[in-house]
Amino acid sequence: MHIGLIGGIGVAATVVYYRRLVAAAAARGASRIELTLAHGDIQELIRNNLADHRDEQARAFLPLAIRLRDAGCDAFALTSLGAHFCAEELAALAPLPLISGVAPLDAYFSGRGLKRIGLLGTRVVMRTRLYGQLVRTQALALDDEIETLGQMYQEVAVAGVCAPAQRAAFLDAGRRLIAQGAQAVVLAGTDLNLAFDGQAAGYPVVDALDVHVEALADLATGRKSLES
Repeated sequence: MHIGLIGGIGVAATVVYYRRLVAAAAARGASRIELTLAHGDIQELIRNNLADHRDEQARAFLPLAIRLRDAGCDAFALTSLGAHFCAEELAALAPLPLISGVAPLDAYFSGRGLKRIGLLGTRVVMRTRLYGQLVRTQALALDDEIETLGQMYQEVAVAGVCAPAQRAAFLDAGRRLIAQGAQAVVLAGTDLNLAFDGQAAGYPVVDALDVHVEALADLATGRKSLES
């Protein structure tokens, strides 16, 4: 299957998606996959996300989805969990199926016996507990710090780098989520690999990006279809 990615939201997360998707396909025995990238506008996404302008952002993504269709893609994905705030609106407009990065997470957590997880990501992701899509798993967030952590995440996503002080703050936030009863900390922001990759957090960490990539790799290599 030819997979389309709407990337650039931010660039660092897009690069990680590309690397991990190619690696996941190779692990499935595929030496090549059909993949096309369309570049989005992170500043536009931030403005619309903070204002909850879901229809406006869906319309902003639509020309990119059309471009991916015209390039021969069979389905597409957003390389940002934060961008999924308009996923329902975008799916209704798009000429291709949208492969959600949020929808598989509840079953993934439940399948690994995780009854309570802690969230780090954008303000909206933390505030809505992953857009209210968790049914079998309870999500925790540091509610008093959502604005601070969300702003810091935004800065990291735009810059494409994570400063040592920011990394330390995210790692500490994860420790406090574990102290509140989370069994694992979920990186529910696709740029958080910049803070956590290569770090010994000292607690279980689940990168939601990897769950999405596994689903995309199954489609890209023909292991699964859109109907399965």
